[in-house]
Parts: sequence; structure tokens; C-alpha cells
Amino acid sequence: MTTPALLPLSGRRIPTLSPGASSFPHHRATLRLSEKFILLLILSAFITLCFGAFFFLPDNSKHKRFDFGLEDVLIPHIDSEKEARHSSRQVIHGVGDHDEHRHREEEESLRDKIRADHERALQEAKEKLRKSKEELKAEIQTEKTKVVEDLKKKDGPKPLPPVPMPKLVGVKDGDPGDPDTKEKRDKIREMMKHAWDSYRQYGWGHNELKPIAKKGHSTNIFGNSQMGATIVDALDTLYIMGLHDEFKDGQEWIKQNLDFSVNAEVSVFEVNIRFIGGLLAAYYLSGQEVFKVKAVQLAEKLLPAFNTPTGIPWAMVNLKSGVGRNWGWASAGSSILAEFGTLHMEFVHLTYLTGNPAYYQKVMHIRKLLAKMDRPNGLYPNYLNPRTGRWGQHHTSVGGLGDSFYEYLLKAWLMSDKTDTEARKTYDDAIEAIERHLIRKSNGGLTFIGEWKNGHLERKMGHLTCFAGGMFALGADGSPDDKAGHYLQLGAEIAHTCHESYDRTVLKLGPEAFKFDSGLEAVAVRQNEKYYILRPEVIETYWYMWRFTHDPKYRQWGWEAAQAIDKYCRVSGGFSGVKDVYSSNPTYDDVQQSFFLAETLK
Repeated sequence: MTTPALLPLSGRRIPTLSPGASSFPHHRATLRLSEKFILLLILSAFITLCFGAFFFLPDNSKHKRFDFGLEDVLIPHIDSEKEARHSSRQVIHGVGDHDEHRHREEEESLRDKIRADHERALQEAKEKLRKSKEELKAEIQTEKTKVVEDLKKKDGPKPLPPVPMPKLVGVKDGDPGDPDTKEKRDKIREMMKHAWDSYRQYGWGHNELKPIAKKGHSTNIFGNSQMGATIVDALDTLYIMGLHDEFKDGQEWIKQNLDFSVNAEVSVFEVNIRFIGGLLAAYYLSGQEVFKVKAVQLAEKLLPAFNTPTGIPWAMVNLKSGVGRNWGWASAGSSILAEFGTLHMEFVHLTYLTGNPAYYQKVMHIRKLLAKMDRPNGLYPNYLNPRTGRWGQHHTSVGGLGDSFYEYLLKAWLMSDKTDTEARKTYDDAIEAIERHLIRKSNGGLTFIGEWKNGHLERKMGHLTCFAGGMFALGADGSPDDKAGHYLQLGAEIAHTCHESYDRTVLKLGPEAFKFDSGLEAVAVRQNEKYYILRPEVIETYWYMWRFTHDPKYRQWGWEAAQAIDKYCRVSGGFSGVKDVYSSNPTYDDVQQSFFLAETLK
């Protein structure tokens, strides 16, 4: 998972003309008759209005004055109540010859002003009629641009408060010394550049890329809008790899084009981890303010998702209307543990950056609500109804639907410099229940994490679950009862099992899910579980295990996976997932996932 994008936009957009577009009918003459006719109509209406004013001006010689003079209407301020009463009496009663004379002068002055305005309007109209069609189009475009800029200044968000910026991590880009390691590192960077350049050429601005069809791609998690998910998601990887020109291209697109005031229904979870997480990571790496501003703008759009009877957010929210709902397939209208439990790292940072406690309070409320609830066997079911506050189907998984809830508890503790002991205690209790009820050894000696369904353990493990090996290693330090060595060993056993799931395929890439029964171990059984969609979880666990043990086999396993991806997933237009890792001639799914750039290659 990734850890812990235009200047401030107005809430509305004014359509502008593209260079090749026109608000005028296509014609090679300067102006068509109908356009001249419209201009003449406007002029005649203005002239009629001006001359009409002469007929309706009051005549002091015939009528007693009860009107307010022009200067009386325009007085912006009267200094005292006494002056106000005096002025009212003078205006209303209008007594004295001096006032009559002054009023006649004012009327004559007003007539002169109207005549001058009329002459000026006629002159401007004549000048307009002498201009070419192109000149008129340019003037209209200039006015539209001015209106847009004025609206941005008027409706733009308030500036964020200054907060201490953590020391920028930056990129050291040191030489690893070992030529073999440097060569492998350069190869991974080249793969990243191929993936990015292909997206840049064929899918720029779209959420993802179809590398075979060479066009943009999107799914319902991003709604129907082109929000550049790959750009935002890949920023920190580009920066870490020292691809600064590519990073700047992405930054410029975000500055100019990333707009969240769109009528799009998006996944709160996916948008949080890919967009808010991506923007915050880019901000903390580069210090560029635009990323922080965009992250906060988007977070404001997600807050309405929390408007439920329990405060457990909806899975989906419309960025424009703020209306939320849950997935139709999720147990009786439930929200999903991995989704509403994978928000608080980003939201805590949002409160820090903005000074607005709402973000922190929303996610801490979720944690407190979960702490009060009964948990079957100490396990957290994957489904919770946001209306009733009751668990849905009793299904517990460390893979899909549950995975990142546990990851975020551990990382929240680490992110707080180990002061968030509540998060650590919740993590430790959850892991203890998982080890007791879900972790088993197969007949062949492979440690795996099954899924608990209504009191029954399903001996199946998903590719997503493989991240847990790295999580156990990361959480080893600080674990209760001096069990650091135990959890490091458990992480190593999970890493080994997941490596076997790769090694037992033809392509040396792991399937989406694999079973441990009927004599089959670490092998996918169903056809719809044999695919690989460029996921990072197995490689992520290798990375953590390398960091904590420096056992060279983990680097080697990672390199083998990279070679397999380059050999079987690389196409001329980028990288694609494959539908069957057990086939020597696999078909492509034709999707380059944003997380391939954000996580797998990183």
C-alpha cells in the first residue's frame, strides 16, 4: 500500500473556446447578415432607452418635487442621525428657489451625460462593425478568460495555515557499489519509464491505460471522470527513482487539470489511498504546495460520505452532490472493513496540514465504535452496516475486504512515533486472534492464512493476503511478550509460501488466489483465480524481509518476479495483466493498473 494535485479552483467552471472552436457560425465572410442584425437590434434598444429617458424625466415647472436627486441616491454614508434627518427633510420637501435652480442644473447635467453616453455607444458599435470575425472572437475569449480568473479569485479556497514541514526525504541516488545491483536497479527504472511513457503517449489524463488498444481506461471506482489516477498514483515513485522531468510533467497536469468539482461517483477508499495518499506522498517528498492544496480540496469532497447514522462512511460518494451509497453486492448494504478502516493515516495528516480537526475526529470515531463492538472469536468481520451499526456476514479475511485495516493500525502507531498505543493494542489483539483462528500449516509444511466464514476456515489464500508477511515483520519490533522473533519468523514463512505460489506457475507470476486442500498446495484451482494483474503484495513482502534480514534470497526473489513481469506482461504500449499464469501462451487483460507504477515497481 502507498503511505504516509492546478492552483486553488473555484467551485464552478466557465466553458472556454478551444483554439479551433468558435461561437460564430462557419463562414468566410467577416460577419453574416444575422449577426449584423443582432448588433443593430442591441444598438436600437440602447438608443430607445436613452431617448426614452428624456420623456420621463420630471419637469419641475409643472410638478411639485417629490423625487430623489441622483446624488442623494449615491451617498454611501451619513455621519450622524442628525445629518440623516436634515438631509431627508431637504430632499423630501425640496423648499426654496435655490433648490429649484439646483435641480434644473442637475437635470441638464444628466441629459448631457446621456447624450455623451449615447454618442460613445454609437462610436463603439461602429468600431465593432469594422472589426474582423477573428478579432471579435479574440475579444470574446479574452473576456471569458477574465471572468474565469475573477471567479477563481472570488471563490478559491482559503489559504492553508503554515505548519512545520518535515525534513524533505529527497533522493540520494547514491551508487549501490555493486555493479550487478546497479544494473538491476537501472532495469527497474527503465520498466517504470516504459510504463509512464506509454501512459503519457496513449492515456494521458485518463485514469489508467489499455496498453494493447493504446487508449485510456477507467473503472467504476473512479466514476465516469478523467482524473488522471495514474499520474497522481505514480508521482512518488517517479520522484524516488529520480525521474524528475516526468515528475514535473505530472505536477503540471495536476496544477492545470485535476478538478474534483465533477459529477462523478467514486470509491472513498480507492480515492483516499491513490489520490490523497499519492498527493500527500508527493508533497512530503518534494515540498510542492500544489499537492497539499489538491489533497485538501479532494478530502473536503469525501467528508459527506461520513454522514451516516453511525458515522461509518459509505463506500461510494458523488463528488458533486455528496450523496453516498454502498456497493450492491456487500452483505445487506454493509460498508467494508478494509475500506472504512483504511483512511486514518491520510486523515490524520490532513488535520495536521489544515488545522481542521474534522478529519481526525471522523476516523477516530470509527476506531472507538469498533472498540465497543463484540467480535466473534476476537475477529473483525469484513462487513458492518452503517445504518444499524451491526456486523453483516461473519466473514474475516486478511486478504481482500479486510487487509489494509490491519496494516493501517500498525502504521498509525509507527507514524505517531509509537505514541498511538491504542492503535498498537488494537493491532496486537487482532493479530493474536488471526494467528489463533486463521493461520495454519499445510500438509506440505507451508504456512498460510485462511479465511473464516461463518465458523468455518476456508483453506484458501489470496495474493492480496501476501502483504501480511511484510506486515508481521514490520510489527515484530514492539510486539508484546517478547515475540519479535516469532513474528519475524512468521513473516518469513508467509514470504516463502507466497514465493511458492509464484514458483509453481508456468510464468513464475502468482495467481490471484490459491488453495491448500485436495492434495493441491499454493495452486489456483478455479479459472477465475489464475490471473495476475500486476499486483505488488508478494514483492512488497520480499522488500520488507530484505530490509529486516538482509537475506539475499529476498532480493533474488524480487528480481525473478521483475524479470517475469518484463517477459510476460510487457507489450509495446506498456504493461498488461495476464489471465492465466499457468499457460505458456497467456492472453492479456489489457489494463495497466495505476498501482503497478505506484507500488509494484517501487
